[in-house]
Amino acid sequence: MRLVEFNQASEQEAISFLKHCVQIPSWSTQIAAQRPYSSVEALIEAAKQQTATWKWEDIKAALDKHPRIGEKQAQAELSEIEQSFSEREQSSITADEETQLALLKGNITYEKKYGHIFLIKAFGLSSEDVLQALKYRLVNDPEIEKRIVHNQLAEIALLRLSQELTA
Repeated sequence: MRLVEFNQASEQEAISFLKHCVQIPSWSTQIAAQRPYSSVEALIEAAKQQTATWKWEDIKAALDKHPRIGEKQAQAELSEIEQSFSEREQSSITADEETQLALLKGNITYEKKYGHIFLIKAFGLSSEDVLQALKYRLVNDPEIEKRIVHNQLAEIALLRLSQELTA
């Protein structure tokens, strides 16, 4: 979507566009309410500032709708756009059995420990990078991990927004 189209879209259309980036309704609503934006950079900056307002409950709800890392089939509840984002972001995650098994085991261990999926901005990362990060993060205190997840989800949302918005 072009910036001019985003600025001129109805509030519902703008919110719908933004929710494909992250499933946090307050984020979409606040960004849409601040239109018009003078530049893509101004919009990205406003979106970044909004990520700081996220509460853990919002993040957890978004995680519940997010596919696990390594899952090539995104969850059925995701829109076509969100499925496309997920596939693109995880494109460098290999599909060999050994890697898939290691990611599955790591995801299960992580979910049992923290109560939510393992989330990482996978864009540009190899399978080895993701597995190493997963192992490293399994030793984190739950509060530290919540902050990391918040940051990772924000990075994913901003990446998606920047990929879909043009001047």
